[in-house]
Amino acid sequence: MRPILIGIFAALFFAVTFILNQSMQGSGGHWIYSAALRFYLMLPLLILIVAYRRRLGRVWSALREAPRFWLTYGTIGFGIFYSGICLAADYSPGWLIAGTWQVTILAGPLLAPLFKQSIPWASLRYSLLIVAGVCLMQLSVAQGVSISALLLGVLPVLCAAIAYPLGNRKMMERYGDELDVFDRILGMTVASLPFWLVLSGLAYVQVGLPSAGQVGQSGLVALFSGVIATSLFFYATTLVRTEPIRLAAVEATQSFEILFTVLGEMLFLHTVFPTGLALVGMLLVMLGMTIHSVKQAQSKRVPELEL
Repeated sequence: MRPILIGIFAALFFAVTFILNQSMQGSGGHWIYSAALRFYLMLPLLILIVAYRRRLGRVWSALREAPRFWLTYGTIGFGIFYSGICLAADYSPGWLIAGTWQVTILAGPLLAPLFKQSIPWASLRYSLLIVAGVCLMQLSVAQGVSISALLLGVLPVLCAAIAYPLGNRKMMERYGDELDVFDRILGMTVASLPFWLVLSGLAYVQVGLPSAGQVGQSGLVALFSGVIATSLFFYATTLVRTEPIRLAAVEATQSFEILFTVLGEMLFLHTVFPTGLALVGMLLVMLGMTIHSVKQAQSKRVPELEL
């Protein structure tokens, strides 16, 4: 049970992303600052981790050798990904974003042709449960919401769900044997900085500097989700990397992100527990993630980076 419990704790810390983004939006924080501050504040933490492991030189060499590659996929994998998540927080509750985000499990395999691989249609059929669940959750909030607001709450998350695995897989394809997970996260964070600086300039023109509260909450996201949760998840999967069934169980624990986000919003933001179609949709997404993880683990899939 130890790896599974660690995976559940990782999902708990990942849920901080959705809860705090919703909190910052509710207190008037600009979504651009919610996104950019996370990476600004993650940078020193990552530098310390990679420096402690004596791998800063490897990351710096990789950045110097292929700056265009890093800028492109750092911007896609981190910039477009997280800006989409934060933009959606202005229009959708955190639990809905957390549920919709799970379609990234489908996006990864569907990007296979870009890597000269075939799409694993057989395993994807089980993931239709995730799509059905997301549709039900969206229908549950569609009444009384304008089409533009509904699209702004959905499309950015779908773009993020595609951008994240695209950037991550490109990095693993090129540096999988040379750079480990923390090396790649640090490199992509550095490479995404130009994107964040441009967006931050736009936010400054619109609203000025971010509040101290938003900076503090973004720091918590950087620490809990960007560092602690990722470390826990990869430690858990490393413990069972040679055991497909146990690996599937650990990966399936990430479906708890949705549940923890709902409970966190109820506790800290005083939201109402989803009912009806929303609840059915959540359960379908969690079931679909579990089945998908089992099927993928049978083929010994390498786990991807998390939020």
